[in-house]
Amino acid sequence: MRRDLRHSAGPSRRRPSLRHWLPTLLVLALLAAGLGAYRFEWGQRYLPWLAADPLTEPEQVLPPAGLDLPDWAPPGVGAVALDPGGAILPGKVAAAVADELADPDLGRHVVGAVAPLAPGSPEWTTGDGRYLPASTTKLLTLGAALEALGPDHTFTTRVVRGAGPRDVVLVGGGDPLLASTSLTLAEAESTYPTRADVTTLALQVADALGGRGRVRVRFDDSLFTGPTDNPAWRRDYVPDDIVSPITALMVDSGRETDGDGRHDDPSLAAARAFADGLRAAGLRVGGEPRRVVAPPGAEELAAVESAPLSQVAERILDVSDNEGSEVVAHHVGLATTGVGSFEAGAAGVVETLRGVGIDVTGAQVHDGSGLSRRNRVSTATLIDLIQHAAGPGGEAMRSLVTGMPVAGFTGSLTYRFAEGPEAGLGVVRAKTGTLTGVHALAGIAVDRDGQPLAFVFGADRSPPEERYDAQEALDRAAAALAACRCSTPAG
Repeated sequence: MRRDLRHSAGPSRRRPSLRHWLPTLLVLALLAAGLGAYRFEWGQRYLPWLAADPLTEPEQVLPPAGLDLPDWAPPGVGAVALDPGGAILPGKVAAAVADELADPDLGRHVVGAVAPLAPGSPEWTTGDGRYLPASTTKLLTLGAALEALGPDHTFTTRVVRGAGPRDVVLVGGGDPLLASTSLTLAEAESTYPTRADVTTLALQVADALGGRGRVRVRFDDSLFTGPTDNPAWRRDYVPDDIVSPITALMVDSGRETDGDGRHDDPSLAAARAFADGLRAAGLRVGGEPRRVVAPPGAEELAAVESAPLSQVAERILDVSDNEGSEVVAHHVGLATTGVGSFEAGAAGVVETLRGVGIDVTGAQVHDGSGLSRRNRVSTATLIDLIQHAAGPGGEAMRSLVTGMPVAGFTGSLTYRFAEGPEAGLGVVRAKTGTLTGVHALAGIAVDRDGQPLAFVFGADRSPPEERYDAQEALDRAAAALAACRCSTPAG
């Protein structure tokens, strides 16, 4: 008789019972509940009596043991704003930053400038002053946009009736942060600034049409003109999904849903997302969206507005959003010449800054994001811009100061400033600039005496293989400003 080999290899084993696994399952459930309570604030949402009132009982974090903090007191009537500082001490500035700016990882062409925030103050400079600005160009773009359009300006995306009886036309208004879908409550609470989306727009349209019926989607992106791929960019930028084609109707910055690629036609992708929203709202949508120009005076069915430009600018600066800055630059072109294009936008940026007294001598600007390697500006231009944005006449541009990333904490500087004086952490705010072989920082550092200093550092012939070492050298230079006593008291 043959033996069943499946039952002859050894003693029989019993399967673990539920009682065996129950303690492990309970521990996992407790961990999951704790994570959920933290991530989604279940306690505050469903047990509100346990949460502190955000107005009358702000939650407190106790200081470390042994740290004696003075009681808080409101500022007195005579409290004044941060003083822009007195004159800089060139010798001390040089001593603080010279070694870092001489780092061979920065390459053969390094420029720098440091000045008090008070406009017109003498500067300390090194190098010839002109450099390839990379993404520090975004400071110029957004400064000009805030001046030309105003910090409260918003961008409207509309839907109007089309030429056919069943046509609805999605009209792009050049919203730099327009989204494809609305955010969940948890996402909305952690997203800044708030964003308009085409799904909400679709719900409004469905409501205006009675919640049923058949429609055909058309879209109008004619607000912007000219090429969607900047001739001053490298030829592989758009084909290789480094940046999206720039149109007046983009959702999710032209990125595909999975986030791994960019759409060849962002306007068509936005119209498809809008059509999906109409279907979800109960309407029947026929055919593929088509590009048209909306009829003049067409009836408006729905509209959504962006956050104010001041908040949009802060977001673009924080994460160095290339598409957002290019869309904003097109709006500068519209505001100054009536043409929304790469060429008109770049020219409008320079002319707007010149109009408020910023020295743009020799500036060559070909885009709004800084991706173009043809751009050239001087450190004096950036110093003037920072001083103006921080000064008494720069209220419109104040978002340049509030939007710059904070060293070691936010945006594109979150994981920077790991080397050099710790004094730079949290007290240096700066816009980064990075291309292959190009590195720049432009912003504000507060020195040990509490005096804020505007600074610009750039290196545009750095060995590509030394990318991270070059960035660290500029970080150390900026942090050194925060660690030194480089200015005299204001008097």
